[in-house]
Amino acid sequence: MKVPPAPTLSVVIPVYNERATIEEVLWRVQQVGIDKELIVVDDGSTDGTREFLEEIAESIASGRESTILPKTGHSLPTGNISIYLQPTNGGKGAALRRGFRHARGRIVIIQDADLEYNPQEYFQLIDPIERDLADVVYGSRFLGGPHRVLFYRHSLVNKALTHLSNIFTDLNLTDVWTCYKVFRREVLQGLTLREERFGFEPEVTAKIARMGCRVFEVPISYAGRTYEEGKKIGFRDAVSGLRCVFRYSLFG
Repeated sequence: MKVPPAPTLSVVIPVYNERATIEEVLWRVQQVGIDKELIVVDDGSTDGTREFLEEIAESIASGRESTILPKTGHSLPTGNISIYLQPTNGGKGAALRRGFRHARGRIVIIQDADLEYNPQEYFQLIDPIERDLADVVYGSRFLGGPHRVLFYRHSLVNKALTHLSNIFTDLNLTDVWTCYKVFRREVLQGLTLREERFGFEPEVTAKIARMGCRVFEVPISYAGRTYEEGKKIGFRDAVSGLRCVFRYSLFG
């Protein structure tokens, strides 16, 4: 079988219980006019997300190039989508590792499966890499982009943990815990990642700093969710984030 040429961009989408938003996320990502592949990793969803993705996978396996989204009636192109199903809920970090293993694009971006981040901002996110100014790009929610006003305490914790991470990495980032992280594929290939959950964020930051990667930040918009709307990160993840900052900054 002929192997298709590698795309410019691999969009890795970890998914856990996002049935309410997954259709719209896939549709929005497919509307971005960049040569790309979508790598969707379901992390043991129990709310119908997994069954929906299984239907897409069956459609792809049957040779169809598109599928009709049940909620909107949109025809979703599927020829560039790959679906992977984790046997159990292993966490965001575990799902990302699996997605990264299958990424073929020159550039790899992480896309959450909710509607908090806007895929139309891929252009500004990959631009520093395309111009050979950066090896890694973070999209920052704190550099002046429009955002929904929510969770002052969350922003304080985020900024405190980001500041602590910066002390150890000597990077002057404003948003370590952002979803939008973009990498040259060879950077990811040079990393050994271990964290299962949201500890991925400080771990990968410490490791790209140690590698001496050129890191850029660009402003992004942010439409945050409430817990009633499906937000998952919480106090336990903040504690884990603190542990991971020390672990990977001090001990590698």
